[in-house]
Amino acid sequence: MITEMVSQRQWEKFMQEGVLDTSRLHARISESWALCQRAGVNPYLEKARHILEPDLFAKRKRDCGDLLDVALPYVEKLYASIRGAGSVVLLIDPDGYVLALYGDDEARHFAQTINFVEGVKWTEEEVGTNAIGTALRTGEAIALTGAEHFSVVSHNWTCSAAPICDEKGRMLGVLDISGPAAKAHPHTLGAVVSTAYVIEQEWRMREQRDRLELMQFAYDSLSLSQPLLICDRNGIVVAASPEIRQRDAFCLGKEAADLLKENDYTERTRTPIHSMHGNRLLGFCLSLSEASREPTFAYGKTGSLRFAGVAGKSKRFQLMLQEAEQVAKTESTVHIEGESGTGKEVIARALHESSSRHGGPFVAVNCGAIAPDLMESELFGYVDGAFTGARRNGRKGKLEQANGGTLFLDEIGEIPPAMQVALLRVLQEREVIPVGADKAIPLDIRVITATHRNLRQMVRDGAFREDLFYRLYVFPLYIPPLRERREDIPDLIRHFCEKAAWDVEFPPAMVEWLASYEWPGNIRQLFNVLERIRIRAGGGMPDQTHLIIPEEIKPTSVIDTKPSPAVGLTYREEVERQEIMQALHKTGGNVRLAGRLLHIPRSTLYRKLKKYGL
Repeated sequence: MITEMVSQRQWEKFMQEGVLDTSRLHARISESWALCQRAGVNPYLEKARHILEPDLFAKRKRDCGDLLDVALPYVEKLYASIRGAGSVVLLIDPDGYVLALYGDDEARHFAQTINFVEGVKWTEEEVGTNAIGTALRTGEAIALTGAEHFSVVSHNWTCSAAPICDEKGRMLGVLDISGPAAKAHPHTLGAVVSTAYVIEQEWRMREQRDRLELMQFAYDSLSLSQPLLICDRNGIVVAASPEIRQRDAFCLGKEAADLLKENDYTERTRTPIHSMHGNRLLGFCLSLSEASREPTFAYGKTGSLRFAGVAGKSKRFQLMLQEAEQVAKTESTVHIEGESGTGKEVIARALHESSSRHGGPFVAVNCGAIAPDLMESELFGYVDGAFTGARRNGRKGKLEQANGGTLFLDEIGEIPPAMQVALLRVLQEREVIPVGADKAIPLDIRVITATHRNLRQMVRDGAFREDLFYRLYVFPLYIPPLRERREDIPDLIRHFCEKAAWDVEFPPAMVEWLASYEWPGNIRQLFNVLERIRIRAGGGMPDQTHLIIPEEIKPTSVIDTKPSPAVGLTYREEVERQEIMQALHKTGGNVRLAGRLLHIPRSTLYRKLKKYGL
């Protein structure tokens, strides 16, 4: 929360000379000022210009009807608490348009002088740095007063704004209190944040009620034999007919469009589902038809990317592969970020094999596995007689070995400072001088680096050279950890079985249980566990008794080590059981927090845990 004051002198110095005194200016303000200047925002703007016509404003209010229904009672209460203070309370939509404004006549008149009215667009792009626009951009609560604002249109104002988000972090809107700068109060922002939080909780309660009503509709509808999907109004699948769940065990929670694409269904009809209370749109019932299905398990080649791994179904990993496919065709330096065991070297090899250098060598170096005093000779090589113990005819370093191809420097964050300087020179000059030599060798290499560490933080801490960082961090690729791509686990299991010539089909309950782990060691750890299961099963069909929980995973990361299959449950009970399992997983097995997440009392949750054998 930002409450610092900026002097008029600082503002004028920045506007006239472009000088930004970051030591006296909060980072969020200086960041916003720089953005506004680059965007060409007029700092001498005296009135807002973009106000919706009445018919367009009415349409926008209809589109934001759910937010208005939930938030306005609390906006009115907030205004009642400050009535007479000369301020206005505003509710703003995610695009920055003021949906509602409450205030005393004097305050409303003060606002009208700068077109701070209902229907106006009050974003950074329109009026420069301001609490509403900056909160929309950053997703953070913020208070600005006087010259902290970028444009003079707001210099006579103090504004306190807080974002309103749903449970997934999606921006629903912004709540704001604005008034004369002379009446700035340090507690205003706290009141705005508290009210925004209450609105968020009310929104979540309504979403839960709508979800339960939607689930009741699903329970009454999914008994039909045809393939049906029930999704909420955002297109997220909340229920599916048995045929679809059998094909895709992780269909719940996916976007309907993604599920159709992954499983080769086409949408025949889409029927809106409205609430019986208030006629609100709850979601849709999708009737599907099946097309000829192609295997969703794919490895070897993804598009033009020669990827020797599992493409899977997860959206995040697919997007990463698309980015890898794009950069593979270039000569750009790539930096791969990701936790240990996510497959950074597999991606690096895919970039090499998919590039114009695929006919050249691919040389991988684990910088963390080389002793610091050996790193220079390992990377740069040496000539005969360079030092005691050197090979008779010298030795090519990894840099020279990679000539004409790709050099992959894994765990680049482990390179000591002296080697960072030497590596920077190599990248700048594109030549290497072996230890003991007096002649440089030209290099034609592409460099790919990787680390599980935060290089930016290392730069800030002085442990990694900033100039080398910018040489390496040209095109970053982030490999999501396995816990963020759980829907790929069934494909990874099948991939492991195929590589191990293990001709079995894992039981669905066992696949689900494997997918419930956090997997701190990622794919490497998953494959280790699968190997243990294969050994314990004697190469035969695995079952729950063969499952060994990795010691790195705390018992609370899963619900129980011996889950009982849901036998004889109705579809509605099975959905409820799945929701309880997900809530317990999210809260690390904490029943009290899981109950709050599900909006049910702890005693009720204990009864349901006993009922479902969890």
